[in-house]
Amino acid sequence: MDASIPSITPEELIQARRGTNAPLLIDVRREAAFRSAKDMASGALRRDPATVDSWAAELPAAASIAVYCVHGHEVSQNVAKALCARGFKATFVKDGIEEGLRAAGHALMTKPADAAVTRWITRERPKVDRIVCPWLIKRFIDPAAEFLYVPTAEVKAQAAAASAIAYDVADGAFTHDGPDCSFDAFIKSYRLNDPALLKLADIVRGADTGHPEITPQSAGLVALSLGLSRLIGDDHEQLQQGMVMYDALYLWCKEAQDEHHSWNPDLSR
Repeated sequence: MDASIPSITPEELIQARRGTNAPLLIDVRREAAFRSAKDMASGALRRDPATVDSWAAELPAAASIAVYCVHGHEVSQNVAKALCARGFKATFVKDGIEEGLRAAGHALMTKPADAAVTRWITRERPKVDRIVCPWLIKRFIDPAAEFLYVPTAEVKAQAAAASAIAYDVADGAFTHDGPDCSFDAFIKSYRLNDPALLKLADIVRGADTGHPEITPQSAGLVALSLGLSRLIGDDHEQLQQGMVMYDALYLWCKEAQDEHHSWNPDLSR
């Protein structure tokens, strides 16, 4: 082990992730190892260690980052070193997921064996949460993730059969909690503290929980979501169109909130 590369013990990581300034956790196992595994650390992003140069610049803002591989050897150490060189406060998890996180009792979540992506499942005929949560997963958590929409009564059985993670359903891994919606649960679990995402979360919460007064944009999102659902009967096609809608809304949250459109043709003479 290279003593110059910062490390964190599994116990220290578990304790840190209970706090408000928790590190962002990233699974950087090589693709073959990730494919053969049946689970991953709960709340971990999935990234390819061979392409750290391309995804490092796209990481969501985080106070610190912890990366893990199978055993905590050169794979995670090299990624942590590369992230540190780019200005991140990064550490690797000692002993990796096998001898480290698993043995220490870190929460794990199921993933499809023999798959290089995570798979997610929810109720059919999506409106708000069930479109924006896949958008968040694709854009910030696992770009290659797969999504399934099934009848409500079949979600649990299909989740078990497909090794998929259920969300926005009762007793799902990510669902409503008090005034918060499923989108909030993803934001909290994955430590995504990008200010634009937090603004978007307010808009989504207002639209999805029946409280459009939370933000001026929430009522408009309800209208667009209901209209999109009526316009497109295929859930996956609706998701593709919804991705564009949330890309646009995220960009508004990120860089266009102060821009106003008030052109009047009568004033241009």
